[in-house]
Amino acid sequence: MATAETSAGAARAADGAARARAGGGYLRHAAGKLGGALVSLLAVLVTSFFLFRIVPGDPVRTMTRGVPTSAEQLATLRRQFGLDQPLWQQFADYCAKALGGDLGTSFQFRAPVAELIAAKLPATLLLTGIAAVLYSALGLWLGTRSAWRHGGLGDKLNTGIALTLWSVPSFWLGLLLIIVFSVGAGPVPGLFPTGGMESGTGETGLAHVLDVGHHLVLPVVTLVAVGYAQTLLVMRSSLLDEMGGDYLTTARAKGLRDDDVRRRHAVPNALLPTVTMVFINLGHVAAGSILVETVFSWPGLGGLFYQALSVPDLPLVQGLFVVFAGAMILMNLIADLLYPLLDPRVGR
Repeated sequence: MATAETSAGAARAADGAARARAGGGYLRHAAGKLGGALVSLLAVLVTSFFLFRIVPGDPVRTMTRGVPTSAEQLATLRRQFGLDQPLWQQFADYCAKALGGDLGTSFQFRAPVAELIAAKLPATLLLTGIAAVLYSALGLWLGTRSAWRHGGLGDKLNTGIALTLWSVPSFWLGLLLIIVFSVGAGPVPGLFPTGGMESGTGETGLAHVLDVGHHLVLPVVTLVAVGYAQTLLVMRSSLLDEMGGDYLTTARAKGLRDDDVRRRHAVPNALLPTVTMVFINLGHVAAGSILVETVFSWPGLGGLFYQALSVPDLPLVQGLFVVFAGAMILMNLIADLLYPLLDPRVGR
């Protein structure tokens, strides 16, 4: 009896030690990934400052174009914007403010960059958030079906359409949809607005929701059509790699149905590369799509970035670049932290 109790106690102690080692391994994995994310964010701050300094153009002359302006007035504007300071001084001031959460003041809008971004962010999240959910779900579903029945007509059709749409520029597809479904072409009447987020006729309640939804259709279709292909191809490739595994043969030998083998065994093991892709897509949700938002005159961060870059409005493009890159870094960090939970072999 004593021997049995001793063996049970030893087993519990060994199990506790194993869990402690696993927990310590995960903490080391998380700390390493968090440190890498912080280093990446610092690199983004440096890059965002110097990258847009090489963009041709004088912000002061661009903003005063068409307005009689003396040399003294130009010098005064440069002094107000801090453009008369040495580059190292501008960089030091930028880093100090950015680390404190101050992204500066826009040259052209004369408003804090953080407020401008906060005002445009909901429109971008609405558009690209809906699109990201749709094309991620569609890509996972079609990629799984194509891989499981690879070589068949459905697989060839799905892969061919995905490769075609993936190679199509998003702005070109958006313009094509506007021509066909907004302006109207041949027997197809103009069914959707050419751009904007709402009609501006003062609707409220359900009427306003339907109006915004009406304006969402074409830009969302554009983003989904171009975006789902990448998820489909990654999921298909990953699942094809898993389909020759011995564990699937064992699962079938136990009498599991083919759908159960796919859902419970093959797909979970094929998800790691696709998880990365999904989180990268979620990172793009904050960045939006500059080209699609510009084509459809969508009032989001993508359109704001285009406006800022045309000046160039240095504080605004820098702030937007930091937000875009920061969203990508955050989503990649979350994916890295989820990996060990999906596959315990990761992070050991």
